[in-house]
Amino acid sequence: VLIDGAPQPANFKCLSGYVVQDDVVMGTLTVRENLRFSAALRLPRAVPAAEREARVSHLIQELGLAKVADAKVGTQMIRGISGGERKRTAMGMELIMDPSPRYTIYKQFDSLTLLVGGRMVYHGASANALNYFANIGYSCEPHNNPADFFLDVINGDYSTSALATLHSDEEVDVDALSGCRQSVEQRLVQEYQASGCRGETRAELEGIVLAKQHVAARVVAVAGPMTYNSSFCHQLHWVLRRTFRNLMFNPQTSVAQDDQSGIQNRMGALFFITTNQCFGTVSSAELFITERKLFMHEYLSGYYRVSAYFLSKVLSELIVLRTVLSAAFSLVVYFLIGLKGSMEAFCVFTLTVTLTSYTATAMTMAISADQSVVALANLFITICFVFMMIFSGLLVNLPSVMDWLAWLKYLSIPHYGLAALQINEFVGLQFCNISSLGNYSVKTVGLTCTGEQFLDYQGIESGSWGLWQNHLALAVMAALFLIIAYLKLRFIQKFT
Repeated sequence: VLIDGAPQPANFKCLSGYVVQDDVVMGTLTVRENLRFSAALRLPRAVPAAEREARVSHLIQELGLAKVADAKVGTQMIRGISGGERKRTAMGMELIMDPSPRYTIYKQFDSLTLLVGGRMVYHGASANALNYFANIGYSCEPHNNPADFFLDVINGDYSTSALATLHSDEEVDVDALSGCRQSVEQRLVQEYQASGCRGETRAELEGIVLAKQHVAARVVAVAGPMTYNSSFCHQLHWVLRRTFRNLMFNPQTSVAQDDQSGIQNRMGALFFITTNQCFGTVSSAELFITERKLFMHEYLSGYYRVSAYFLSKVLSELIVLRTVLSAAFSLVVYFLIGLKGSMEAFCVFTLTVTLTSYTATAMTMAISADQSVVALANLFITICFVFMMIFSGLLVNLPSVMDWLAWLKYLSIPHYGLAALQINEFVGLQFCNISSLGNYSVKTVGLTCTGEQFLDYQGIESGSWGLWQNHLALAVMAALFLIIAYLKLRFIQKFT
C-alpha cells in the first residue's frame, strides 16, 4: 500500500486507524476507561485534558454506549457488556483520532481496486471505472451510486436482477441464479486479464519494484525515525496504570529441631520453599499470551513503544507483585517453621526467596513471550523446572554427579536459591548436643554435628562469597531472561 505514490512513512500508524475482526479491548476496564486510554496515548500531547475528555464523551454518545459507559467490558470471568457494545467500543478506540474523511468517500478516491474471491477484476483510476464496466457490458443507471453499482456487479446481483426481469412472469431456477453469479465472476476476471488496465497495472508495479530501494532511502531521509504522539514516560505511565488496574480487578490473580533430624527437616522445608517459588510463577505465562492480540493491535496502531509495554509488565508483575508475595510468604513461613531467630538471617532469607521468584518469573516471560497457547507454554515451563529440580541439590548429591553432567547445575534456578538458603540457615548451627553427656567421650563418627560439615558434604562453600555468588547468579540469569523476553516481543511476527 503506497501513500501518495511512496511507501508508508514511519509514523503512518500514528495517523491512521483500523478495527480488527477480534474485539481487542481490556475486559477488566470500563468502556470509558478504555476510550480514555486510547485518547491519552493516541492524541497529541498538545490536546488539553478537557478536550480529550470531551471527545471521549462525544464518542460514547455517538456510538450509543451511554448506558454502559461505566460498565466493565467483561472477560471470561467477569460479566460485561454485550457483543455489539464491545464491537462499538473497539471502534471507538480507533475513532478517537477522528481518522475518517468528512466528505463523500468515493469522490476522494484516486484509484479503485475491486476483488472477487481474492482475484482482481479492476485496478485503475476511479474516474475511468464506470466507462470500463460499460465497455464490457455493465452500464450504471443514471442517479445510481457508483459504489453500490460496483458491489452489485462483482457480487453477481446485477446479472441476477437482469435475469429475474427477463423471466418476471416465470419462476426463476435457484441453480440458474447461482450459475449466473459464477459465470459473472469468471467473465469479470477474464475481461480484466485481457484489458489494457491490467497491462498498465503490471507496468506500474514493475516500476515500483525497481525504484523501491531508491524511494525507501528518500522516505527515510525525509521522514526520519518513527515518531509517536506521546513520550516514552507518558506511555509507560498509562500502560502501567492500566496493568495495575487489570491486576486488581482480575479474579485469577496465588518447626525445625536442633538434632540430627533437624538437618532433614530443614532441607525438606528449604527445598519445597525454593520449588514453590519456581512453580508459583507459572501463572505469569498468561501475561503476554492473553494480551497478545491486544498488544499487537495497539503497538501497530501507534499506542506505545514495545519498550514501554514491556517495562510496565516488568514493573507490575516482577518488581511489585512478586516482591509483595515473596515478602508476605517469607514473613509467614520463616517464623512458622522456626528457622534461625536473627533479623539478619530473616532478611537474607527474604532476599533469596525474592530473587528466586524474580528469576523464575523472568524465565517464564522468556518462554511465553512468543507463544500463542497457554497450555503449550505451561508445558515447556514445567519441563524446565522439573529438569532444574533434579540438579537443585536435594534429589541428587551434586558432588557425586559425573563430570560430563555436573555443569548442568549451573543452569538450575532452584540450585542457586537452595544453596543460598542452606548457607544462610546451616552456618553456625550445632546438631550434636555433646555438653549434655557430661565428661563422657562420645564418638561422632558418621554424624554431622555442624552446619558447616553438612554444607561441605553437599559441596557448598560456606563463606560469604559462597552465599552472595548465588544471589549474583540469580540476578544475571534474571537479566538474561528479561533480555530474551524483550527481544522476542520486539521482533515477534506482528503481521499475519
